[in-house]
Amino acid sequence: MIKNGIWHRPLLAVAAATLLLTGAQMAQAQVADEEVFTFLQVERFEYRATDGKDLLNWEAQGWAGTDTNKAWLKTEGEKLVGGKVEDAEVQLLYSRMIAPFWDLQVGARYDIRPGPSRGFAVFGVQGFAPYFFEVDAAGFVSEDGDVSARIEAEYELLLTQRLILQPSAELNFAVQEVERLGIGRGLSDVELGLRLRYEIVREFAPYVGVSWERKVGRTADFARREGEDVDSLALVAGVRFWF
Repeated sequence: MIKNGIWHRPLLAVAAATLLLTGAQMAQAQVADEEVFTFLQVERFEYRATDGKDLLNWEAQGWAGTDTNKAWLKTEGEKLVGGKVEDAEVQLLYSRMIAPFWDLQVGARYDIRPGPSRGFAVFGVQGFAPYFFEVDAAGFVSEDGDVSARIEAEYELLLTQRLILQPSAELNFAVQEVERLGIGRGLSDVELGLRLRYEIVREFAPYVGVSWERKVGRTADFARREGEDVDSLALVAGVRFWF
């Protein structure tokens, strides 16, 4: 018979060690979550050749923050080769993780071109849908009260460990008609792309592909009225890099 409660001592020692180890792991996880990281990716920096004009196109995004909270910077646009910038926008967002692989984002967007320049409030989500479709969906409210939305989706198909085929789609919607900017109500334009890239290293990959854009509905009517094309097909070549 074991006397004086001696048999309790090993159990108490194990419990104490378990509590200390759990506390250390929780503290380590909290420190890891509070560690600040940075990331910048230039998704597209490309030359576009069309029937009517040649363009330089860019799309980039980066962030700084923890696993849970981040500050995001996004920009995209295009300019004529040897000419002026035709479209350019910048977004500054606060992002918070709301589920694994999904972030809720709020902030501001500023369109530099086409004129007149405009500011927007932004509310959106970004993450990975089932089967690892990358989705970026956002709603915008302009300084004039105009409401619009954009949905972008991409998918990466690995042909080899270095050769990757990337289809993409972008749809833009408007709640109100803004005739002075040539934007109609409803679905206003669609862009579909297909790019084949070769990752020399994971951080740097040249690519080639095609991009097709189409204005629809009232937006297409406004474009025709101004003598503009409602659709265009472009051959693209560029680089994708991140660090």
